[in-house]
Amino acid sequence: MKHQFLITIGILGFTLFGYSQDTITVTKKELLEKVTDANLQVQLAQKNFQAAKADYQQSNALFLPNITASHTVLSTTNPLMAFGSKLNQEILTASDFNPALLNNPAKTQNFATVISVQQPLLNADGLYERKAAKAKMQAYELQSARTKEYMQLEVSKAYRQLQLAYKAVAVLTKAAATAQANLKLVDNYFKQGLVQKTDVLNVQIRVNEVANQWHYAKSSVQNASDYLGFLLNEDTKNKTYQPSEEPENGISITTTATEVPENRKDIQALNQSTSAYQKMYLSSKMNFLPRLNAFGSYELYDQTLFGTKAKGYTVGAQLSWNVFDGYKSIGKMAKAKAEYQKASIETEQYKKQSQLEVNTTNRQLRDAENKVQLSQLALDQAREAYRIRQNRFAQGLEKTTDLLQSETQMIQKELEQLQAVFEYNTTQEYLQFLTN
Repeated sequence: MKHQFLITIGILGFTLFGYSQDTITVTKKELLEKVTDANLQVQLAQKNFQAAKADYQQSNALFLPNITASHTVLSTTNPLMAFGSKLNQEILTASDFNPALLNNPAKTQNFATVISVQQPLLNADGLYERKAAKAKMQAYELQSARTKEYMQLEVSKAYRQLQLAYKAVAVLTKAAATAQANLKLVDNYFKQGLVQKTDVLNVQIRVNEVANQWHYAKSSVQNASDYLGFLLNEDTKNKTYQPSEEPENGISITTTATEVPENRKDIQALNQSTSAYQKMYLSSKMNFLPRLNAFGSYELYDQTLFGTKAKGYTVGAQLSWNVFDGYKSIGKMAKAKAEYQKASIETEQYKKQSQLEVNTTNRQLRDAENKVQLSQLALDQAREAYRIRQNRFAQGLEKTTDLLQSETQMIQKELEQLQAVFEYNTTQEYLQFLTN
């Protein structure tokens, strides 16, 4: 008896004082705000967008010039190179045309500074590659936004789970007090010779069962707190989150859409991704067309380092056409076409799968609503049944086993009602997510 009393006192004491140690009180609003920046999955999605944005920025090379500068130092006795170097330096004299000097020149030094500019003018395949890069960037941007919405949903669900866990602890704490009161009553009856020793033992077993359930509930609190910390990318070692708001006791019926909207961010992201594959396919077709590019250079030559004595420039334009490259371009176009068709099929499949999920979730919501109503009715009936049996037991009109069974059923129905409300609210929130 003393042992059972200490168990109950321990439960009550830990409930009253355990949460105040290393406990952080949080609100749902601040958690939703924090997760959009702190969550690792959100950060990964943002990095994917930044990488796609950088790819798109690279496509600016299609319109902007490519400018390079170089300085070359040359020392040669090669007849052609030596003659050309002197010619570039504008220091040729009549004696340099002496066949003996032409065929066996002395060591000649040349310092050349060259500034080159290449300017694309017409590259049809590059234009479509740029459009594909833009569509890819927009797809990742939309996917990043959808990831934020999903993580907010996860945080909201985790917060509800934490509320449920704390509520379960409270219910089982009350159950422990009730079980202890019953034990005390039965023990007094036993001392008066009104009940058997087996009745006392049955109540003691019930006290132990409640204590065990309470410890599991405490673990559920820490598990829910750890998961919330994981979503927020925070270390939950030696600390526990505690919700500042109480969980909903009932449900609110709201009208939600039953169709998957085309403007849902993940659907838009898939459409943009398909568009990117389409642009890449068109780019591979444009690869068969000629390219037009302009080029130019400004050159400085001298016999000394970084000298600028002789100057000259070159400008021009080039029209190039890759007539045949061994079926490389043809194979590339066939692959791009297949990838575009694959992306189109995957997008269509995802849309149908999403609609199927909406339909299923709608049915689950109706089932959850019915479950809440029935569980509330069952809880009311269980409470009334326990009240009646408790009164009759006090008058010696009920068996101890009947009282314990009624008390167990009441606690079970209260936990089931909390779980039913949790399932309804999370299902409703998930349906809103699917149709948003």
